[in-house]
Amino acid sequence: MSPPAGAEAHRAIQTVWQLEAPALVGALTRLTHDLALAEDCAQDALLAALERWPHDGLPRNPAAWLMTTAKHRALDRLRHGQVAVREQAALGQDADARHDAVAPDPLALMLADEAAPLRDEVLPLLFIACHPLLSREAQWALTLRLVGGLSVAEIARACFAQEATVAARITRAKKALAGQPYGLPPAAERQQRLASVCTVLYLMFNEGYAAHSGPDWTRPTLCHEALRLTRTLAALCPTDSEVLALQALMELQASRLPARADAQGRPVLLMDQDRRRWDPLLRQRGLQALVRAEALAQGNPGPLLFQALLAACHARALRAEDTDWARILQLYDALLEAQPSPVVALNRAVALSQTQGPAAALPEVDRLADALHGYPWWASTRAELCLQLDRPREALAALDLAIAWTQNGAERALLQSRRAGVESHLPQTSS
Repeated sequence: MSPPAGAEAHRAIQTVWQLEAPALVGALTRLTHDLALAEDCAQDALLAALERWPHDGLPRNPAAWLMTTAKHRALDRLRHGQVAVREQAALGQDADARHDAVAPDPLALMLADEAAPLRDEVLPLLFIACHPLLSREAQWALTLRLVGGLSVAEIARACFAQEATVAARITRAKKALAGQPYGLPPAAERQQRLASVCTVLYLMFNEGYAAHSGPDWTRPTLCHEALRLTRTLAALCPTDSEVLALQALMELQASRLPARADAQGRPVLLMDQDRRRWDPLLRQRGLQALVRAEALAQGNPGPLLFQALLAACHARALRAEDTDWARILQLYDALLEAQPSPVVALNRAVALSQTQGPAAALPEVDRLADALHGYPWWASTRAELCLQLDRPREALAALDLAIAWTQNGAERALLQSRRAGVESHLPQTSS
C-alpha cells in the first residue's frame, strides 16, 4: 500500500495526535515523574511521525507507534541523565547521596510499564495539573494545554488573557511540578483539588462546544473526551454533588451537538435548532445525573448545579416556544449571586429580554461593555437587542465588532450573514 499524500498524512497525524496526546503525556509523566520531560518526549514522537509517516505510510497502530517512539526518547534522556549523575557522584559524592541522586533504571521502568494493565492515564494528569502549588489561572492553562490540546492562543482567548502571560504560566507551572508524584492523590488531597478539576474539565468541554478559533463551529471530539473524563470522575467521586452536576451539564449540552450545525456545517443557534435531532440517550443520562446531584446537594446547590438546572430547562422544552424563561431568569439570578461573572450576567440579560423585553435587557448588556470587550457574543447579543428595538444602525455597528473579535471561521460566516441581512433592509439613501 502506497504512503498517503502529504496533506492526507498530516491530517491523519493531527487527528491521532489530538486523540492520543493527553494519554501519551500522562503515561510518560507516570514513567519519568517529570511533566516537562514527558511533554518534550511526546513532542519528539510527534516530530518523528511528521517526518516518517508521509514517506513510510501510516503504521497499523498509530497510537502504539507514538507511545513506543516517545518511550524510546524518554529512555535515551533518562540514561543520559543517569550517566551525568554517576559521573558527578564519582567526583566525590558519598554512597548515600549517590543512591538518592541516581534515578531508577529506566529499562526496568519500561519493562514494568509494558507488563502493567491498561489504565486511564489522563485523569491522574488532570489532578497533577490542578496541584495546589499552582495558581488557579496556571491550573487552567496547563490543563487546557496538556489535556485539551489547545494552543497558547486558544487558551488566551478562552481565559481572557494575553498569550505571553499564558505561555509564562505554563512554563512556570511545569517547573513548579518537577518531582511531584504522579497518580491520583489520596482522598483528602483529591477533594482539595476537585473544584479545580471540575472547572478545567468544563473549560475543555466549552472549547469543544463552541470553538474559539479554527474553521469549525464545534470540536465534538474535545467535548466527548471531557465528558468521558467527567464520567470517570463521577465514578470516582459518586457522592459529590458538583461532580454529578458537571456530568449532568455536559450530558445535556452534548445532547445538542447533532443539531448545532446544519448539513453544510453552518452554525444553528439554540432557539433555531431542530430539537428532534438532540440525542435522547444523552438527554436522559443528563436528567438522571441531575436528579442524583440535586439529592446530594440537600438544598445547598453549587455553581455547577445551577448551570445543570439551566441546561435542563432547555432540555425539557421540546419546542423552543415552551422554554421556561422565568425559571431560567430565576436560576441566573441565583448563579450570579453564587458565582459573579460578566458572562453569567450576559446570559442573564438574554433571559431578561425574553421575560421583560429588549428595552429592559439592553442597559444590562451595555453595563458589561468594558468587562466583555473583545468577546464576540457580547457584541452579537447587543446587535440582536438593537434589532428588536428597531435600531438597525446600532445593530450593524455591534455586528461589525463581533465579526472583528471572533477567531472562529463558522461563527464569522454566521455573523457576516446576519449583517448582510440587516443591511439589506436598511432604507436606501439618495446620492
